[in-house]
Amino acid sequence: MDEHLKPNRVELEFLNLAYNSFYDIFDEIFEDSFWEKDAYYRFSKVKDAFTIYAELLNYEPIKWVVEEMKKRRPPMEAEIGSELFKFVRNLFAHFPFYKNWDEVWVSKTLCNWVREGQSIDRFLRKYTGRTEVKYRFWEADKKKMTYLSIRFSDQYTENTRIYLKDILTETEGVKFSLILMKQIIDTQVIKE
Repeated sequence: MDEHLKPNRVELEFLNLAYNSFYDIFDEIFEDSFWEKDAYYRFSKVKDAFTIYAELLNYEPIKWVVEEMKKRRPPMEAEIGSELFKFVRNLFAHFPFYKNWDEVWVSKTLCNWVREGQSIDRFLRKYTGRTEVKYRFWEADKKKMTYLSIRFSDQYTENTRIYLKDILTETEGVKFSLILMKQIIDTQVIKE
C-alpha cells in the first residue's frame, strides 16, 4: 500500500480500532437501558466517546470535512463538531477527578493553574458570551424529535464556575454530540 494514500497502513490500523470502539459506544448510548445505568458508568463511556472522537479529528481527511462544514453547513456546526467537542474532551482529560457529567466544572483560575492560554482557556475566551445555538435531532426507532440548546457561559472570571451541564445537558447533549460526531466520521467510511 502506498504510504501517501489515505488511509495509509498505520492510519488504517488506528482508524479500524477507533471506529469500531466509537460505534460500539454509540450503539450502547442510544439504548434506553444505558440511561438507567450508574452515573459513573455513563460518564466513563461518554468520556471514551469524546476521547476517541478527538483523536479522530487529527486524521487529515476529517479535518477537511470540518473545514468544508464551515462553508456549507449551518453557522457554528463545524465549530461545535470540532472546537466544542475538543473542549469537552480536554475537560475530561485535564480534570479527571469528576465522577459524573453534572459535577464537571471549570473556572478561569482552575483552567489556568499551570499557565494561561492553554486549549480550555482559549476556548472559553473565544466563546464566552456567544448566543446559544439551538438544534434538534430525530431518533427514528423511537419516533421522537428532541430539541436542545448549547449555551455558552456569560462569564469567564476567576470565581465563576462554568458547569458542563449548563453548556450541554447530559442525555440530550450527549446524544446530539454523538450524532454529530458520527455524521462527521461517517464521511470516511466506504459503504459496500
